[in-house]
Amino acid sequence: MSRTRKPAGRIAFVGAGPGDPGLLTRRAHAALTEADQVVYDRGVSEPLLDAIRAEAKSDTQFSPAEGAPGDVAKVLLSAARSGLQAVHLVAGDPFGHDSVVKEVQAVARTAVHFEVVPGVGQAEGVATYAGVPLPGVRTAADVDDVSTLDFEALAAAISRGSLALAVDAGDLAAVRDGLLAVGVDGETAVGVTGDGTGETQYTTSSTVESFVAAALGFTGRVVLTLGQGVAHRDKLSWWENRPLYGWKVLVPRTKEQAGVMSEALRAYGAIPCEVPTIAVEPPRTPAQMERAVKGLVDGRYAWVIFTSVNAVRAVWEKFAEHGLDARHFGGVKIACIGDATADAVRAFGIQPELVPSGEQSSEGLLAEFSPHDEVLDPVGRVLLPRADIATETLAAGLGERGWEVDDVTAYRTVRAAPPPAEIRDAIKSGGFDAVLFTSSSTVRNLVGIAGKPHTRTVVAVIGPKTAETATEFGLRVDVQPTHASVPDLVEALAGYAVELREKLAAMPAKQRRGSKVQGPTALRFR
Repeated sequence: MSRTRKPAGRIAFVGAGPGDPGLLTRRAHAALTEADQVVYDRGVSEPLLDAIRAEAKSDTQFSPAEGAPGDVAKVLLSAARSGLQAVHLVAGDPFGHDSVVKEVQAVARTAVHFEVVPGVGQAEGVATYAGVPLPGVRTAADVDDVSTLDFEALAAAISRGSLALAVDAGDLAAVRDGLLAVGVDGETAVGVTGDGTGETQYTTSSTVESFVAAALGFTGRVVLTLGQGVAHRDKLSWWENRPLYGWKVLVPRTKEQAGVMSEALRAYGAIPCEVPTIAVEPPRTPAQMERAVKGLVDGRYAWVIFTSVNAVRAVWEKFAEHGLDARHFGGVKIACIGDATADAVRAFGIQPELVPSGEQSSEGLLAEFSPHDEVLDPVGRVLLPRADIATETLAAGLGERGWEVDDVTAYRTVRAAPPPAEIRDAIKSGGFDAVLFTSSSTVRNLVGIAGKPHTRTVVAVIGPKTAETATEFGLRVDVQPTHASVPDLVEALAGYAVELREKLAAMPAKQRRGSKVQGPTALRFR
């Protein structure tokens, strides 16, 4: 009688780095996405845990590490012996923590296979994000117990080069007293960074004598930097000096489309808040789309014109229902109103024939769309799948150019449910530094479900039609890119923030205090 062999489990001790999910190594990412059980330390940031949960297997179990090193090792060994892939996720680097070293030693005494995946140390990683280089002879340590610190050695490190320490905020006074007790000059420059590598990272410059008071209000893990590198922070502090750093930006878009804009905003340092204002639903009567798909397969159309990502998705969903794929577009040319829509088409393996090189709008597409020629275009019909509330500009312009147009409702846009009360209050009271509108409907629907943004909120719009609608609703338009696309819209807002910062920096101090300019950029100069 044959027995089913239990699969071999394994254990990985994985360094999470200082907190920014982007600092996970590829090996760490692979271990976490393949894990059956993840035990994590309290020092691992919530944004990083959220990012991991989003990519992990649906049945992966997450739980905090509890108890002494031996207790955590027992949990990991039990999982591995049951055939599971177990991970202990720790902040910084695994071997930067004495407790984790003891866990690894306990596992190493067994026959269970294990690996240790390095991570960026908290002290070194946060120092780099704070713009403090640690050149020459340096010491960097992630400290769990300050009573174990050798302050004589730390003083020597400061005198020779640079020092970075990651400690709990509650231990700052003990570190100060220890440094002063071994003769470190009280005027030695110190940088203190809270929420290192996070969305609200903040660094304050002080001295050994006064850094505890300067860090009042800091909680959790903080990083102290001392020595020669602190003097370079003003010029090298790249993370906190990004154009939109600290800006709370409202992203009112369809739920499916908000992600791309939010990622672009985060790259510039903003904190995006996604508020769905539009829900996309199928047309009330599907007969039009059924006929359109049949016409595509039968060669009824010379062109298909897509005016949105949602229109692309609607057509491909209908194709899938009938077991069709990109091959059934053979012979049909495709035009897209803009780059984002073109990217959605390319994702299905098709290269569009026409994307406006100038203004990405109905007018921009019409300017480059050739009139119908009976000799060159034996098929003179165009399929225009779009939203139920779309304007008639494109269909009318194609008709004037001699094309027959099948104007088909591919999807309906309906107003989304109102956001939570705290979001509505923040919108109306100026709790957001900026709002980005990508269509007229996002303007109408946001005002409808949440009210008008406060006058101090910077209003950025993607194009002229959206600007007209915003103005109609009494909003002041501050930012509009020359090229109508999401990346250009975000870049234009970042450029506006830089200009704002430069204007404020040039103002006399008294004038700055009296300025009506609001937001993080202004607050830095007050």
